[in-house]
Amino acid sequence: MEPIKIDKWDCSALKNTLDDCCRNILIDKYKYAECHKLMDIRLAICTAAVACAAFALVYDYLYAFPASKLVLITCSSTYFILMGVLTLYTNMVEKGIFLVAKQVDSSGNEPAKKITVSSCLKRFDENYQLCFEYNTGKKGAKTKEKTITKSVANWFDEDGQLLYDSFKHDVVQLHDSIVNKKDL
Repeated sequence: MEPIKIDKWDCSALKNTLDDCCRNILIDKYKYAECHKLMDIRLAICTAAVACAAFALVYDYLYAFPASKLVLITCSSTYFILMGVLTLYTNMVEKGIFLVAKQVDSSGNEPAKKITVSSCLKRFDENYQLCFEYNTGKKGAKTKEKTITKSVANWFDEDGQLLYDSFKHDVVQLHDSIVNKKDL
């Protein structure tokens, strides 16, 4: 794997790099299939908002301002409402989730196992929190949850290069602590 180097003072870059590496580790090592439903809903909300704004733009171009007044008011209000819905969705539903993945039994006898991975790295904080939720998909099975919180200094050197093996070890250890060997 090619070494990853980032600006270690950029919290967004730190979080995004760790999230992407965690996603890659889980998909490559454990052969999970990523489920894009959360992202698809977010994209649908954004697409509706952009389509509304584009319609207002085209309508105003075809019918100058006094004639397009009602359409502009309606589209602007709708855009504002959709952006509010998007904000609520990302804060209340997604909650930092960056991976929802399933592991389907090839024989089809067992239900799909589902893992949800979320993270949090607060601004001006060095502690990265990684949370795994795992459900076997069996009827009545409870969702297991486990969280690890570590300083990003454990996974990045002084130059901002990711210490991939160290991070991979922690992700695999967290995954294996929540998932039974027989579930794999």
